[in-house]
Amino acid sequence: MKLHTRAMFVFLMSAMAFSAAWAEQKTVASEQAEADQDYQDTVKIFKGAGESGNFFANSYGYALFPTIGKAGFIIGGAHGKGRVYEHGEHVGNTSVTQGSIGLQAGAQAFSQIVFFKNKSAFDEFTSGNYEFDAKTSAVVITAAASAGASTGVGSTAGASGGKHDATTKGSYSNGMAIFAVAKGGLMFEAAVGGQKFSYIPLK
Repeated sequence: MKLHTRAMFVFLMSAMAFSAAWAEQKTVASEQAEADQDYQDTVKIFKGAGESGNFFANSYGYALFPTIGKAGFIIGGAHGKGRVYEHGEHVGNTSVTQGSIGLQAGAQAFSQIVFFKNKSAFDEFTSGNYEFDAKTSAVVITAAASAGASTGVGSTAGASGGKHDATTKGSYSNGMAIFAVAKGGLMFEAAVGGQKFSYIPLK
């Protein structure tokens, strides 16, 4: 009887461990699927916007941030995670941080893309410790863009039609062109000077 009880106990414990592992694996897979969809949705926004659409065809690569959260009162900061693409292929992951001190209030969430004109600009960004200088600015896409007011993974964003035939605005500066689009409301400014980037290659 004791042997039977012990066997049942071992079986139940093994089943519980398997169930927990399966549930965790399913959660990770679900989160990954949501993240992948978020990146795809963000690419559609920038491809559909007149300011940034044509850069996909003539750039060496780009860094894409579906959501950068920016909040603060007097002392503010921003943070976001992204992916780096070389010739359209996801080759590494990046993160951005930005701190600022000044008169400010409220919160913003925006998507951002950094295009690399050539391999030299790509290599500079992916050196692992890149920073925009204080004068760096982004072209802000405002018309025909809307998004959910979320700063977490899985937030969705969309863009309406009407800008696909617009003239591309913006140009490369120091081998990079930067664009931003507001999420969840109006963004009054897109100061990207001082943004610091980390980079981790996939291979």
